[in-house]
Amino acid sequence: MAGNKKTDGKACKAVDKNGSKGKGGSNKDDKAGDASSSKLKPATSINTRHILCEKHSKKEEALAKLRDGAKFDEVAKEFSEDKARQGGSLGWKVRGSLDAAFEKAAYDLEPSTTNNPKYVEIKSGHGYHIIMVEGRK
Repeated sequence: MAGNKKTDGKACKAVDKNGSKGKGGSNKDDKAGDASSSKLKPATSINTRHILCEKHSKKEEALAKLRDGAKFDEVAKEFSEDKARQGGSLGWKVRGSLDAAFEKAAYDLEPSTTNNPKYVEIKSGHGYHIIMVEGRK
C-alpha cells in the first residue's frame, strides 16, 4: 500500500485539508514516519480531536466535507458517533492513555487548527477514526 503508514497492522494515511498525503502537506521529500528528522519535538501529552465512525462510508462522507474546507469541529459534531460531541475534542491525553494504534498515529501528527486541519485516518476496534492534534507538550 504505497502512501500508507502501518500502525500495528492497520493502515494509516496522513492527509492535509487539500488531500495531500504526508505530514505538513509540503512536497519536500521528508523521511516518512521519522519524527526525529522532522520539526516535531517529543511530547508527553497531546491535545487531540477525532471523528469516530462505525461505517467506512460515513467516514468517507466526513472526509469529503473536510476536503471541501469544512471545519474539523463542525464535521465532528455532525458525523462522530462517540461521546466526544464537543467538536470531537478528547482534551489533553498523556502517552499510554489511548488505544495503541490511535496514540501512535496521533503522536506522529503535526499540530494544526480546526479551520485548517492536518489529520490522519486509522481503523481501531472502535471503528474508523479521523484524528487531528491541536497541541503538544
